[in-house]
Amino acid sequence: MPDEETIERAHEDESEGKSPSTQAGEFVREEMEHIREGEHGARSPQQAIAIGLSKARRAGVKLPPPKRGKASARTRKQAKRDVKRGGARRKKPSKTRSRATKSALKREKRSAASRKALSRQARSAARRRSARSRSAAAKRAARTRKRRR
Repeated sequence: MPDEETIERAHEDESEGKSPSTQAGEFVREEMEHIREGEHGARSPQQAIAIGLSKARRAGVKLPPPKRGKASARTRKQAKRDVKRGGARRKKPSKTRSRATKSALKREKRSAASRKALSRQARSAARRRSARSRSAAAKRAARTRKRRR
């Protein structure tokens, strides 16, 4: 269950007209914080990101599931399920299942959210994009950056 604060920040982003991926970023950030605080671990930065995105979808962020070829069929199927759960009224989660998930994550390493691991993940993600796509993103960022006087 995401923190109230995280949901509030995501709603704020939505009301400011920011993209769903930006809103989902709040949940990923929260997940990284949990790992750094030692609440639990993750096998890799990718797993931590996936958990955050799943939480975002379940919290109602309009984040579509990945396209075919971008992720495995299992991941896409789970993402569809998360999206469907997003708007619906939820029944209380199973205590047994929650405990099992938590204890499995507790056994994982905490280095998944280290600066080094996240840097490596960001670089490899950027490398998968084309030069044109990266350049366009940088130009967009430059346009929206706060101007210094």
